[in-house]
Amino acid sequence: MGFLQRIFSNQLSAADQQLAHQLESILGFKAERLQFYRQALVHKSNQQADVAEDNERLEFLGDAILGAIVAEYLFKKYPYQDEGFLTELRSKIVRRETMNNVAMRMGLNKIMQYNQQDRVLNKSHIFGNALEALIGAIYLDKGYEKTRKFIISELIYNYIDLDTLVSTNTNYKNQLLSWAQSNNKTLTFETIEEANEKTRKLFTIGVMLDGEVVATGAAYNKKEAGQVAAHKAMKILMINVPPATESEQ
Repeated sequence: MGFLQRIFSNQLSAADQQLAHQLESILGFKAERLQFYRQALVHKSNQQADVAEDNERLEFLGDAILGAIVAEYLFKKYPYQDEGFLTELRSKIVRRETMNNVAMRMGLNKIMQYNQQDRVLNKSHIFGNALEALIGAIYLDKGYEKTRKFIISELIYNYIDLDTLVSTNTNYKNQLLSWAQSNNKTLTFETIEEANEKTRKLFTIGVMLDGEVVATGAAYNKKEAGQVAAHKAMKILMINVPPATESEQ
């Protein structure tokens, strides 16, 4: 460790030194501007008085950067595939369920600050959201190229099985509609609620089967909320679905 690094390390609190060590183990590099990473790991349910801001703004930034880098990566990896294939595969990679599973395998759930007494949160996608916020933090700390390298080398290569994603149909809404048509059922998706959460709107979509609500799903856009609701409905109706990820168990 160099002279300046020793000085910097000595200036950090014990908690920050521990966080810096944990982040280096997860990310594979040293975090310089630790405040961004600290914020990325704070969920709005955290009640600590000394936390000024949660991770929602960083999540917004990281989500956009993740989508752009994954799109570029797939564009180059599959030069002969059409737009539909690329769009579908990108959606499978960046969807909250996939990111949540990756975040938990990385261990982000162990270092996040959130209300651990809320059992609903443990089954939600807050860890995937934190991963997107962490990507935003990396971008602010290290720039685009370092962020791109992290997403491709760490996330995609280590945690994403592209061959499995290509061969797996995760469009639960279409699968459920096809099932309903084959069984002469009337099935629709309806907006149950639109709630404001700070700067974003949370949509709750309900699956209506013959006029009755079978399942509901919530997300920050209607498309994803519909997919969540459809997946839940397929489980309830015992229609074949892919095995549950770690985040759903």
